[in-house]
Amino acid sequence: MRNISHHVCGVIPAHILAKMAEQTEHEAGDDARSTLEHMRELATERVRTFMEGGTPAVMAAAPLKKRRNVYDAQHSHKLPGKLVMSEHKPRSADVEVAEAYDGSGATFDFYAQIFSRKSIDDRGMRLDSTVHYGTRFDNAMWNGHQMVYGDGDGRLFNRFTASLDVIGHELTHGVTQFTAALGYTGQNGALNEHISDAFGIMVKQFKLGQTANESDWLIGASLFAPGVHGKAVRSMAAPGTAYDDPILGRDPQPAHMRDYVDTPDDNSGVHINSGIPNHAFYLAAIALGGRTWEVLGRIWYHALTERLTADADFSDFARATVDIAGERYGNGGRVQRAVAESWSSVGLAVRVFDAPRIPIKRPAERRAPVRTLPKWRRRPAR
Repeated sequence: MRNISHHVCGVIPAHILAKMAEQTEHEAGDDARSTLEHMRELATERVRTFMEGGTPAVMAAAPLKKRRNVYDAQHSHKLPGKLVMSEHKPRSADVEVAEAYDGSGATFDFYAQIFSRKSIDDRGMRLDSTVHYGTRFDNAMWNGHQMVYGDGDGRLFNRFTASLDVIGHELTHGVTQFTAALGYTGQNGALNEHISDAFGIMVKQFKLGQTANESDWLIGASLFAPGVHGKAVRSMAAPGTAYDDPILGRDPQPAHMRDYVDTPDDNSGVHINSGIPNHAFYLAAIALGGRTWEVLGRIWYHALTERLTADADFSDFARATVDIAGERYGNGGRVQRAVAESWSSVGLAVRVFDAPRIPIKRPAERRAPVRTLPKWRRRPAR
């Protein structure tokens, strides 16, 4: 049985939190240091649970229906907390509880209606969320088996349940966990982050009924508090332009392989270099037009669930998506060329084959024929 990757993934990158933590004369520094500490504790607890056999069990497939629980940590660090909303409980008046509930439901609906996927694990997994985690906790994350949301500090970050694309992004880490099981370092980890951004933005587009041209292509557009110099955590349309703030720093994402960032920070740049495939996805979506999930989303989903290996890098993914585009929509056709050109535009050239690739048969080694029939030949009838 394949091991299931179980990384703790937060939407606010470590490089932003580290920059905040440098602010020794600002309360943001204390909040960032506390957030980083508790993220490490969540990661440690997740590994401990996995080693003790607590990873999500393989269960019989459940019927295709939403099952959601939302818990309130009541500003503690204990998970999951007190159950406050579910399919069988009245709607909560707490806005963060309601947003977590609705966001997980919208993500479930997207995967179910577009890809016929039965929840995160494709077996009907219940979607659990915990809100009000800690005090001024500046992140939202998938910890391997549930969602965890902080309230934000109110000065730099708003509540983390406010961005549907963030919820879709984090829950997609769960989809990746149960499919390709990608790692979380270097290009491999940046690909993991890209896939979550791609499906996170599609969840938002799907919910809003937007075409590619109508989308803002921003991840976390609702997260920054007033006064922050920035529009979102990441921009898929223009990586490197999402924010430029004296406390948060400047968006370091590249949009092309020539600007790839080699760094030991952020798991070797997983939230930084994801800007490269993010931009390729955006370019392909704009070139194709219409609803992103109808064509491009199906190519990306096929690649994630059926083609990728756990150690895949950018080139592996680019090759897979171009091949799938040809298989589904015609070799050398408009869709395949749009996908290939988008990768080429970010420095990842992939050859397009105009016809189905048929393996060339090499001449067989000459051997003496094995006779199994009589040596005489029947004379042809006249």
